[in-house]
Amino acid sequence: MASETYGQFCPIAMASEILASRWTFVLLGEMQSGSTRFNEIRRGVPRMSPALLSKRLKELERHGVIRRVESGHGTEYRLTDAGHDLKPVIHALGEWSMRWVDHECTLANLDAQLLMWNMRRKIDPKPLPPRRVVVEFSYPELPKDKRHYWLIVSPSTGADLCSIDPGFDVDLYVTADLKAMTSAWMGMSRMADEVATGRILLEGDPDLVRTFSGWMKLSSFAPAELT
Repeated sequence: MASETYGQFCPIAMASEILASRWTFVLLGEMQSGSTRFNEIRRGVPRMSPALLSKRLKELERHGVIRRVESGHGTEYRLTDAGHDLKPVIHALGEWSMRWVDHECTLANLDAQLLMWNMRRKIDPKPLPPRRVVVEFSYPELPKDKRHYWLIVSPSTGADLCSIDPGFDVDLYVTADLKAMTSAWMGMSRMADEVATGRILLEGDPDLVRTFSGWMKLSSFAPAELT
């Protein structure tokens, strides 16, 4: 196992032996956002193979960063105190990236499914009507089978994401250029500007259109003046 270590007493080196392997920080970021089940975590790291995800979970459990909990509802993976202590570290990495990594390079890696999975976490139901609200997102440049997503927001259960038409009446239609929506949600451009130029089109319930930026919150890494 010596080949897997730096062989140094340096704390940074020792931490890197646990955390610097491929996908580990991304996996922990997904768990810190609330995902606890294997398939939930997979939706947040869709390009990570199931085999590698399983391996990383076992490694993190062995090092005491996460713990596996068995219940009547199946297996869950929970952060330990050590895992929770990494939250400011991971957030600082994201903030560093937003400040120093070229945005055009970032926006070259577009993924509608991952974008929608993350956007659904930032829905604030308080400004919404006290009933089920259905929002359909469409990205016309994508293939038909990957073009449409539905966010279903309920006062009791929060926001859920569907990639298959749930059959409910739609309250708001959002038709967008994927790059424009990604840029606006990440805070690389202003949502209002993308709407004004027509790269993001809102149609439907006038109140939902008017309050869109009030309940569709931006990424945690968006600049403070935009959020």
